Amino acid sequence: MSLTSLSAVSPVDGRYFNRTKELSPYFSELGLIRYRVLVEVEYFIALCEIPLPQLANFPNEKFAALRDVVVRFSEADAQSIKETEKVTNHDVKAVEYFLKSRFDDLGLQKWKEFIHFGLTSQDVNNTAIPLSWKEADAAVYMPVLLRVVNQLHTLAEQWKEVPMLAHTHGQPASPTRLGKEILVFVERLYGQIQPLKHIPYSAKFGGATGNFNAHHVAYPAIDWVGFADNFVNEKLGLKRSRYTTQIDNYDSLAARLDAMKRVNTILIDLCRDMWTYISMEYFKQKTIKGEVGSSAMPHKVNPIDFENAEGNLGIANALFEHLSAKLPISRLQRDLTDSTVLRNLGVPVAHTMISLYSIEKGLSKLLLNEQALNADLENNWAVVAEAIQTILRREGYPQPYEALKDLTRGTAQINRESIAAFIQTLKVGDTVKQELLKITPQNYTGV
Repeated sequence: MSLTSLSAVSPVDGRYFNRTKELSPYFSELGLIRYRVLVEVEYFIALCEIPLPQLANFPNEKFAALRDVVVRFSEADAQSIKETEKVTNHDVKAVEYFLKSRFDDLGLQKWKEFIHFGLTSQDVNNTAIPLSWKEADAAVYMPVLLRVVNQLHTLAEQWKEVPMLAHTHGQPASPTRLGKEILVFVERLYGQIQPLKHIPYSAKFGGATGNFNAHHVAYPAIDWVGFADNFVNEKLGLKRSRYTTQIDNYDSLAARLDAMKRVNTILIDLCRDMWTYISMEYFKQKTIKGEVGSSAMPHKVNPIDFENAEGNLGIANALFEHLSAKLPISRLQRDLTDSTVLRNLGVPVAHTMISLYSIEKGLSKLLLNEQALNADLENNWAVVAEAIQTILRREGYPQPYEALKDLTRGTAQINRESIAAFIQTLKVGDTVKQELLKITPQNYTGV
């Protein structure tokens, strides 16, 4: 059976592929192989630029042809590497053989043994993977995340003057404004995005056990540490980990995974609040002709976008949690457990992208139902008790809290009239009474 959206085991590559396909160039097997080829090509060019004595006469005009191998890298190229891997049983060695064949095609046989010179496979993997992650962040993840945050900010501005009954412990509480409640999420998300932007994309590049053993024994006079720092930091735009085993310590990657998990946790909170507001009818939802909300109940317009997002965010966070806990742990100088785990890096990112698109769609469908918001405020005049007792405290009134507690706590019906009647019984001046009578659930919204 060929792989299609119907035959894929994972919904990431099946049902939701239209929402995740942008990640394919970065996190797919094809993407990983291409980034390995890129690293190997750039490394060879960097060796020529030292230059190593044996590479001093390499024709520099061929650099463009080598880089073109990366630019033109195709699915057929990746498939040929996978065929070689069936023989070598080693994925990075298969990439090396692929490039050697390209050197043959370009008439560069003389220099092909300097492909992968002195490297171990993790020098390639631990640069290719953070580079692909960095470029996926810039091209796919961060633009959509910021788009959602900006969408929230626009809604907050639009609704900044809309009064709304707050709910603490599920009970009516001091009124707030809808726009401010949206800004809570804007501020929280920005609070996590800013440190996320400053987490480095760390990379390991130092030979079989991180000491440049092979490099140093072949060319002891060359500053290989300085070379590697320049190659990783300047040429690839990553941050080289100076002291490593055979693999990167993955601490920066784990920090990034944890930061993305915190962003997702905030988004889960947002989804649940939006779901609840819809259930309270504070929002209606735009309908699309032909869509149904229930197979049995024609009237339903379900908050499926926020439900879909919440579910996918949960899956993403479970995977982020495992990846961030597992990757920094490796036995002695290296075990292989990181290899198979790293191949799943794109999966939680994909579930996160599915969620972001769902949230974006859900927010775009919201229709403010001010009638419902106002009705809730009118039905909960008891919430102005806080305002009244606070002003009475200011005036030195005896036991104001207790007076309002006796009036409002558990009372069947508190409304404008009963509050007004209570205010008239207070032994305060007319000016204070007029001040108290002006307080309503709609205007008691703070600053």
